Amino acid sequence: MAERYSATQLTQFATELFQQAGLEKDRAAVMAEVFLQADLLGFTTHGMNRVGSNLRWLLDGESRREGDVRVLSDRGNCFNWDADFLPGPWVLTSAIEQALQRVAEHGVVSATIRRSQHIACLAAYLPQIVEAGYVAILTCSTPAENTVSPQGGRDPLFSANPLAFAAPAGDYPLLFDISMSVTAGGYVSRAKREGKKLPQPCLKDRDGNLSDDPAAFENGGSILPVGGADHGYKGAALSAMLEILSMALGGYGRGDAEAAGDDEANSVFLQVIDPQAFGPRADFLRQTVALCNLWEQSRSDSDAPVRVPGQRAWAARARQLEEGVELYPSIMQDLAPWAERLGVALPKPI
Repeated sequence: MAERYSATQLTQFATELFQQAGLEKDRAAVMAEVFLQADLLGFTTHGMNRVGSNLRWLLDGESRREGDVRVLSDRGNCFNWDADFLPGPWVLTSAIEQALQRVAEHGVVSATIRRSQHIACLAAYLPQIVEAGYVAILTCSTPAENTVSPQGGRDPLFSANPLAFAAPAGDYPLLFDISMSVTAGGYVSRAKREGKKLPQPCLKDRDGNLSDDPAAFENGGSILPVGGADHGYKGAALSAMLEILSMALGGYGRGDAEAAGDDEANSVFLQVIDPQAFGPRADFLRQTVALCNLWEQSRSDSDAPVRVPGQRAWAARARQLEEGVELYPSIMQDLAPWAERLGVALPKPI
């Protein structure tokens, strides 16, 4: 059974780890909060699970510990930054803060970021936006990554290209974070580590054969796009759209030879929308609440209720803030060596 930890203690623990890895306290605290939010919402592969890789990047010099972004363009309602490998969670949080400061004036604020170190779980950034009453669209792509094959092709072309969205509604926001691949790379890696097969054939081996074996991916295979073997043209088209929004608008990506050496650095597209720029807030909420209510009330084809995106994640966040964060069992095991190396006490279960 997974152990539960105080959210406050986990944040303090991760903050101290990042400080010991060379980040100033304010930036370390931002990093810790982003990873915690992912676990609170139930995204266990990209929350505290990613603390170790971020520590390694800081200590190895793959992530910059100091400095600021370079502003490439800024028109007020849209801006483009070059992060030059600053830690992704800190960079994206800074961009969101800028967008939130500007959106009341401009109505819609859009931003792109190039060469941001890995930004981890996109959903983790959405609570602060939706709680402020705004709509959020967030996506990223990885110029150096080729893991997802297009429909009818066996060669991996796209990165996983997640898309996250949040909109205020009733008791919970409409919120989701989905990749344009049938499954995320984190789940493939977890299945390999645990010696398990995937629940369905989500992969192709290097010869183009469908497979549920994580080894097929490791040995030159690919992950299927959303839509799978039959309707993957839909996922491939969406992947292309998201790479245009993040790489092409940002002006850096697959068309640049040097991008192939960027490892896990992300290209990011962010958009924050103020519903009141279009009309009264009450009109907007009347529509979002009605949609969620109709969705909840639709007839289920099983004993379980119909799942509305955001309902379960928002409830899990509230519950875990009150009762403790239930970490995936391997996470604290993986962080224990880092805690020993950096001289930070492990948090105790509650």
